[in-house]
Amino acid sequence: MLLFLVRHAIAAEATPDRPDASRPLTQAGERKFAAAVKGARRLGWRFDRLYHSPLLRAVQTAELLQPLLEGTSQSLADLARPPDLEMLAHVEGERVALVGHEPHLSALLAFLTVGEIARGERFPLKKGGFALLSGPLRPGSMELQALVLPKMLRTLGA
Repeated sequence: MLLFLVRHAIAAEATPDRPDASRPLTQAGERKFAAAVKGARRLGWRFDRLYHSPLLRAVQTAELLQPLLEGTSQSLADLARPPDLEMLAHVEGERVALVGHEPHLSALLAFLTVGEIARGERFPLKKGGFALLSGPLRPGSMELQALVLPKMLRTLGA
């Protein structure tokens, strides 16, 4: 499996009138991430499945990834909480993107590569950043191929 872990793009801050779950992407976040998607397309990145957290900023980020999607997209509540084996059981496909949040994505990266969720702080993902992994979708079985800053993808997309 090729697995793309994608942190949501830049979002508005939570306020008393806007709880965390309903924080939208900012205009700058949308613009910058759309440019990063163009760069990812130039690299030939494509997904046959895309799963995203149900939180608004992840849903909007997943929508911006549609040009790279050759299959289906669906919400996966597991992506809004720390990773576990149950989450992995819901993921299917050969080229899969998971759109979520920190610190959960970094914890998932650590879980899949070294088998230890607690090592997630060693793999920080920037907003709009990607991690590319390959191998069987099991704890400690995947290989990290790349951590890609969104700025790098925007440069490619220009």
